[in-house]
Amino acid sequence: MKILIADSIEKEGIDLLKKNAHTVDICLEQTEEELVTKIPDYDALIVRSQTKVTKKIIEAGKKLKVIGRAGIGVDNVDVPAATRKGVLVVNAPNSTVGTTAEHTIAMMMALVRKIPFANSAVRNGEWKKNKFIGMEIRGKTVGVIGLGRIGSEVARICQRIDMNVIASDPFVSREYAQKLGVQLMSLSEVVKNSDIITIHATLTKSNHHILGKNEIESMKKDAFLINCARGGLVDESALYTALKLGRLAGAALDVFEKEPPSTSPLLTLENVIATCHIGASTKEAQKNVALEIATAIISVFKGEAVTSAVNFPYVKSMPEIRPYISLAGELGKMQSRLLVGYIKNVEIAYLGEVASCEVELVTAGFLKELLENASDEEITLVNAPLLARERGINILETKNKVCQLYSNLITTSVMTENGKILVSGTVFGKNDLRIVNIDGYHLDIKPAKTILLTFHQDKPGMVAHVADILAEEKINIGEMQVGREKIGGKAIMAITLDNQLSVSAIEKISNIKGIIKVYQV
Repeated sequence: MKILIADSIEKEGIDLLKKNAHTVDICLEQTEEELVTKIPDYDALIVRSQTKVTKKIIEAGKKLKVIGRAGIGVDNVDVPAATRKGVLVVNAPNSTVGTTAEHTIAMMMALVRKIPFANSAVRNGEWKKNKFIGMEIRGKTVGVIGLGRIGSEVARICQRIDMNVIASDPFVSREYAQKLGVQLMSLSEVVKNSDIITIHATLTKSNHHILGKNEIESMKKDAFLINCARGGLVDESALYTALKLGRLAGAALDVFEKEPPSTSPLLTLENVIATCHIGASTKEAQKNVALEIATAIISVFKGEAVTSAVNFPYVKSMPEIRPYISLAGELGKMQSRLLVGYIKNVEIAYLGEVASCEVELVTAGFLKELLENASDEEITLVNAPLLARERGINILETKNKVCQLYSNLITTSVMTENGKILVSGTVFGKNDLRIVNIDGYHLDIKPAKTILLTFHQDKPGMVAHVADILAEEKINIGEMQVGREKIGGKAIMAITLDNQLSVSAIEKISNIKGIIKVYQV
């Protein structure tokens, strides 16, 4: 196989590829047009963070079978375009866990002891010891936001130096946290109770600015913030204001929303430490990343399972389960929006025709969407079950070839500390997906980009009140379904929308007399 390396990786990875009888060409600092010209001759492309693997490059790859990202994040790879073309995308998620955790601790120590600022002063001829009185971290409380591999490793290191560790991660079970020796809290509780906050979450639309203005203003006045994950997780404008006004003691940032952050006002502050996204930049990590991505590429060409795949390569060869994977994903998305509290157990019941299939990948499809925001790494069909188990989530599959209401039915139950949520779906024909039950209410609704769910009292006028607000907002209704437990009891309304509702519109609906709860999925 011919492999093109577009960003530099360590020699050990290149040697491993060549040892396995692959042809390796290295062409660095290529423009998009240059790669479009070169890629048709290659079976694999390996990049780091510099090269952007665009849809145009992927579509030009006539022989392209796999794209390897030597690192964790795949922000620079158009994964949907690769998936549509049947190109597998793999990364190297394991090699940088330890080194990124170490960088986080180094930033923490440097920040609270004011080491960079003291270093600069001494070099400028100053010797003012009283100006650089720091804080001892032993006995202090560190709040870890995100208990994936990196967050968990940071927690372990902090415990070894006698720090009290609290954490926020709704996709981690209390049993897992207990084994780790970490106290789980809500995000707001972690923010209010931490002397130091460190973020280790992946960046998604739903957790963009997870530390926004309100969260930053809720932090202790003498607290410190560390971000070695992704820049967009922190509202940098709010952070600048808090640091400038003395509402926070300091911040250490390895990542920024815009990189390089040449115009960021944060760089003008004396209580900010900044590094250039070097959390994974150690000699050992770079060697291991090269070996890990080379091993993954070799496994792909051998037809072996690759646990670091960020998309799924085999769907086209399994048309009989493809719609069930899609349905399970829709059920997982719905469950992730409805759940309240920490997940304990997941039960998936396969009834009717689907019970005759190999359903492991269907379960993975459900878990992938359920845990979408649960980790500081990409959640995939391949690694979703593993990540769920690592978080102490018990997964139970049951099968029954008998199904009374439908030819096939997938029923998912997610048990949290606050109770159980049930969502069921079926596939009509070849690929007509339907959600047919939400929390015991019978419906028949097609999954859509945006669904408005209301739980309310069954009484006249409820539909009209909601419809009036949607009309005021100029939001068009695709379809509407209602279900109820009994006349005059509790009911549900599911409405597919052409566009998302604003926060104010959701508040208006929430304030309708008789509305119990509103969700926008």
